[in-house]
Amino acid sequence: MVRWIDDKGFGFIKPESGGADVFIHISALKSMSRPPVVGDIIFYETSLDDKGKLRAINAKIDGVSQVLAVAPIDRKPRTQKSSAPPQRPHRNYNTYRPPYKKSGYRFIPVLLVVAAVSIFSKFANQNVSSGQSVLPIAVPPKPAQNFQCLGKVYCSEMTSYEEAEFYLQNCPGTKMDGDNDGIPCKQQF
Repeated sequence: MVRWIDDKGFGFIKPESGGADVFIHISALKSMSRPPVVGDIIFYETSLDDKGKLRAINAKIDGVSQVLAVAPIDRKPRTQKSSAPPQRPHRNYNTYRPPYKKSGYRFIPVLLVVAAVSIFSKFANQNVSSGQSVLPIAVPPKPAQNFQCLGKVYCSEMTSYEEAEFYLQNCPGTKMDGDNDGIPCKQQF
């Protein structure tokens, strides 16, 4: 971080590979326990904004803990109450929002497989007892996961056990297997 304007909530990062400074907004650091300061090492992904300029997204401050929920910070000093009705803050709908986690849906494929096996075993038992030949029921294959090493190192950044396994086996610098038994994120998954 080479420059940070705290009251405005944005700053600039000097890329390690060189080139122009990258703009970063406080919204890219949603889960951090504190705002960045000049000199912090920032891990981030890049994206182009509406004007075609490079900006940091999905950013993390090296060595700073993450929090699960962050209360909004009121940057305006409190003044005496006025009789005017409160106004809604302006929302910029063009900012990046992380993908919605569908954690409740990850068990549906498992339920479908269990149901298919149950139905298969029921019909297999009936057909064997009646002397008819048994045809196997095809179980749909698990959809292929296309994971990439994107700089995630902690369990809190993983969306599934399969993603954590991929990072542990293929990506350097992960911190997901504290007891070195080859099983990542035991407490989370």
